[in-house]
Amino acid sequence: MNVRPSAIVLALALTTSAWVASVGFVPELLSSRASAADAVAASLPTRPEQIAFDPLAFDPPAAKDFRHVLPDGTVVYLAESHEFPLIDLSITFKGGSSLDSAEIPGLASMTARMIREGGTKNLSPETFDEQLDFLATQASVSAGGTFSTASMNCLKKTFDESLALFLEMLREPAFDAERLATTKARQIAQLEQRNDDASDILGREWRQLLFGAEHFEGSLPTLASVEAITPERLSAMHKQIFHPGNMIVSVSGDFDSTEMLATLEKAFANWERGEPVADPPVPDHTLTPGVYHVPKDIPQGKVAIGMRSITRDDPDAIALDVLNDILGGGGFTSRIMRSVRSNEGLAYSASSRLSPRVDYPGEFRAGFESKNPTVALATKIILQQIADVRNELVTEEELETAKQSLIETFPRVFESKPQMLSVFVSDEWTNRPEGFWQTYRNRVQAVTAEDVQRVARKHLDPAKMAILVVGNWEEVAKGDLDGRATMADFFGGEVTHLPLRDPLTLEPVE
Repeated sequence: MNVRPSAIVLALALTTSAWVASVGFVPELLSSRASAADAVAASLPTRPEQIAFDPLAFDPPAAKDFRHVLPDGTVVYLAESHEFPLIDLSITFKGGSSLDSAEIPGLASMTARMIREGGTKNLSPETFDEQLDFLATQASVSAGGTFSTASMNCLKKTFDESLALFLEMLREPAFDAERLATTKARQIAQLEQRNDDASDILGREWRQLLFGAEHFEGSLPTLASVEAITPERLSAMHKQIFHPGNMIVSVSGDFDSTEMLATLEKAFANWERGEPVADPPVPDHTLTPGVYHVPKDIPQGKVAIGMRSITRDDPDAIALDVLNDILGGGGFTSRIMRSVRSNEGLAYSASSRLSPRVDYPGEFRAGFESKNPTVALATKIILQQIADVRNELVTEEELETAKQSLIETFPRVFESKPQMLSVFVSDEWTNRPEGFWQTYRNRVQAVTAEDVQRVARKHLDPAKMAILVVGNWEEVAKGDLDGRATMADFFGGEVTHLPLRDPLTLEPVE
């Protein structure tokens, strides 16, 4: 039965009693209302799942409809939204920790932080903060691996004043020495705590296994590198990243596009354009398969299982997304979650994720935490699930569930104007193939069970994976009480014991 309930008629039916009470008893009118209510009730299905809705119609927006170029060559994306008197502005700069030297990892992150916290050449840090607070304006600057972002949110009526402050911060940061000393002290205090959580230990050792300690994805700040940061080094990093020749701007909110373009053109005038930052370096490290262990006296071992994977634009990327959803990315419908948690009760959560990179192969990683004695059993089950998707076709039900999950959640990519513009900016920086989003759902729908098996065989090989365990090895190694699995079941029982590292120096703890 295809029923589309009318909210107006339903409300009418449900409020008949209240209406009678308010206007008095009029038999003819009451009879008419009762008949309408009976008609609605008769047309409703008996169960919720019998209600049918029209298919969701969503056409992804095209970047070209929002893209503009200022006379100086700066690319600007604009999206008007007049629901609230607010304006969001974001500037994305190419380059982040990918520009850190081997001697001072964390310099780009500290530079971004101090641009926001260190005042400007004309305003002390305290005065700058007070002026932002007076305008009810939020401003932030952050540096990721390959991009840095400066963002501002303000009221429409204070946009001009807020923008002037915001650009003064970006163009002429002071890197106040007292604020820098305070920020460095806070970071050192954070470094002191990075062995407290086993998840932090797992994360850093995993990145180094995959990408190497010398690559920016695996390198980490130390006490020495934090102490080596000076205003001069911050200034040099700032000059390299934060300039119009290396940025794309996006603005959403309550404004007129023509006026906004004129405002930005004037605001960016006389800001010196530098050269764009180069692409991030490709890691030359090769993962060595095997079992790795880091000692930590905890009741539950934390585990990562995986290998290097694909680039974002690999032809197999969409089929691998479908595979990952079936294997471990789909929550309670995925095989890893069902087998490890629902069927065996070995972990609260168990999952997998596919994390491609644009410029070099990313990673596939499955993970969980379980009581030390059941780590081996959960590991064995996950590796068996990976072997199964290589050796057998997934079911049609699994395939359809995964595909519909990706298709039906697709509109969330563009669920807000700022998020939509963020996608367009990222796509422009990374040269996303034209028409990618317009054809995405059709390509997901075209994935077959044979495609899933093919990419599993090509890109997921348990023999080429690493197993990293953080926990009490004596308890982990011997396995579960029922003898279903021990750590000797993997890679011939060989294990590489990695040292727990000093949190400040990252040197092995003796």
